[in-house]
Amino acid sequence: MSETSGPRPDVPYWHLWRDEQGISHQTRCTLTGFELKGVGGAAPQWNNKQDRSEATVVYTVQPVGWVGEWHENPAPQWIVVLSGRWWIESMDGTRIEQGAGEFSLGEDQGCSLTDGRKGHRSGTIGDVPAVLMTVQLHVPPVPKPCHLS
Repeated sequence: MSETSGPRPDVPYWHLWRDEQGISHQTRCTLTGFELKGVGGAAPQWNNKQDRSEATVVYTVQPVGWVGEWHENPAPQWIVVLSGRWWIESMDGTRIEQGAGEFSLGEDQGCSLTDGRKGHRSGTIGDVPAVLMTVQLHVPPVPKPCHLS
């Protein structure tokens, strides 16, 4: 480790997941598996390389006042807020808010319909649209919190 690279980073994210009873939850997790390595001839930087898989990138603009009632993520997906703010509520009642630069892992596929709820609800906050980038992973969901590090 060089003097300028600093300590190994810990990068927080939220994980929306479902338990064995089919109820969605949100857990605060941390990416910790960073290695100090140069990429393409650049100086060393901290990298956390996830397992390779096929993926689909989707950019979404949610209008001011948009609410997506109860639904599941279409696939396990990383959701990165590019601008604006949004909220996510899981079936257990946990509600989080995120703004630009924050991200989450949406992995609530296979939830059970319980009291009219299935998966999560989400919506925009404030007077500007929420702009999101999702990276949909073509892998099966893992019903366990914080399984990626």
